[in-house]
Amino acid sequence: MHLELLTKQVANLSRVTGNFVKNEIRKIQLSDVETKGHNDFVTYVDKASERRLVRELGKLLPEAGFIAEENPELKAHDEYNWIIDPLDGTTNFIHGVPLYSISIALLHNKEIVLGVVFEVNLQECFYAWQNGGAFLNGHPISVSQTNNLKESLLATGFPYSDFGKMDAYIDLFKHLMKSSHGLRRLGSAAVDLAYVACGRYDGFYEYALHPWDVAAGSIIVEEAGGTVSDFKGSRSFLFGEEIIASNTKNYQELLAIVQQYF
Repeated sequence: MHLELLTKQVANLSRVTGNFVKNEIRKIQLSDVETKGHNDFVTYVDKASERRLVRELGKLLPEAGFIAEENPELKAHDEYNWIIDPLDGTTNFIHGVPLYSISIALLHNKEIVLGVVFEVNLQECFYAWQNGGAFLNGHPISVSQTNNLKESLLATGFPYSDFGKMDAYIDLFKHLMKSSHGLRRLGSAAVDLAYVACGRYDGFYEYALHPWDVAAGSIIVEEAGGTVSDFKGSRSFLFGEEIIASNTKNYQELLAIVQQYF
């Protein structure tokens, strides 16, 4: 398998699909919004985007299955699986907040081998493949060189349905507010990870996440020289619902602080 070629084909697909998503923002109505669960929304745009991705990815790699957000009936396969989020940041999208993305990753057995995150409004395409480095619109990227949290800008996400760890989360939030340059919350975990990869953020953490939220972004961070784990410091972040991503210089300090609260 030629991973570089396949990654660039997926990146082109993300751009085409992203243009479709962007054009639909002028058409979306409140009546188009469906509720899957508490604060968990989906629109016809999510579904149409996913159908496009499934169709075209199926052509690129017919032997692969799918792990996708909007269609649980899609079947996973034993060896290769696409992990896709057709619109990461749906809540932003339906409210007209111009930050949402398309996230696509390829899982080979238990290892992510390529990832693409396309931020629709800025037309920024982040991508990486195994042992190939990480890129933004064709230019190499790398994580920041900030070597302590005191000088770091961090990102996180707010849980929207799983509030069981809310007290610990708020206490951690307070701690990091006081001991960093600040925290940001964009509303798209895929973009948060991409921003760590290109050095805009020095670290990111969040819980109550799904594989399609983090699969693509995680390999982009790692190929950009960063470190990714769950809150225990293990590699179980893909299906473990929690993630820390950071440059290597900050990682141990950020992990230690997160572990004080979780």
